[in-house]
Amino acid sequence: MKKYCSLLLALALALLCACGGSDKKAPTRAEVTSEERQFTTPADGDLIAIFTTSLGEVRAVLYPDAAPMAVYNFVGLARSGYYDGTVIWRSQYGFAVQGGDATGTGTGGSTIWSNNPYPLEASAALKHYAGALCAAFATGGEATGGNSQFYFVAALPDSVDKTQQEQLAQNGYSESQIAAYGAAGGLPYLDNTDTVFGQVYAGMDVVDAMACVETQQDEEGNDTWRPTKEAVITIDKVTIASYPGPTAEELAAQSDDAEASSEAEAVG
Repeated sequence: MKKYCSLLLALALALLCACGGSDKKAPTRAEVTSEERQFTTPADGDLIAIFTTSLGEVRAVLYPDAAPMAVYNFVGLARSGYYDGTVIWRSQYGFAVQGGDATGTGTGGSTIWSNNPYPLEASAALKHYAGALCAAFATGGEATGGNSQFYFVAALPDSVDKTQQEQLAQNGYSESQIAAYGAAGGLPYLDNTDTVFGQVYAGMDVVDAMACVETQQDEEGNDTWRPTKEAVITIDKVTIASYPGPTAEELAAQSDDAEASSEAEAVG
């Protein structure tokens, strides 16, 4: 039954992207074989985040040693329930999907430090490959810096072509990093601009489905990249755990238990 349900979910996600318009087709992503940290299997005990969403589950490993402030802020907010019930407010096909703003507008955000922003933590070992989990930075005025907002890189597998790879070589990227960008795709121009603090290791098909949904246009016909009302993507919960973490079934059971407990308290 479990395999059957997984097959139905995969089919539903494929149909969702196929129906999202001729320019929004879910990419076929081959497994990337690389020695780069972001493509190695998490080790037992590694810190992970499990995103339970209306389109399915996404799991990402976190890197507190490389981006401590981004990770601690994200983990603290997740454990407080800040992300529960929030939405993905930006779904830009071939680029990224973004959320983490409790106002749902993309103009808000919070931190565990009395809402004060934190600085850029660009690590030479972490890159904006497809599937990277990144801290989105606010810009302008005194608010410049990181807050609760985050995004998943949803770049297409062929997004870093030979010409770009040659440019990366000229800029000092290693052969391994260039090969990883060539195989996975990504947004290398953001490597020194935003903080990478995690990497998706399960559920990239869900991220791609998020990037495929129909989005709204403004009065001038320009895409706002905001999902339509019919295509709203909800983040039900972000669970912080140690790899391999609880299964989807165990998470569902925990949620049911919490609901029952809450209802009992209300009655009492």
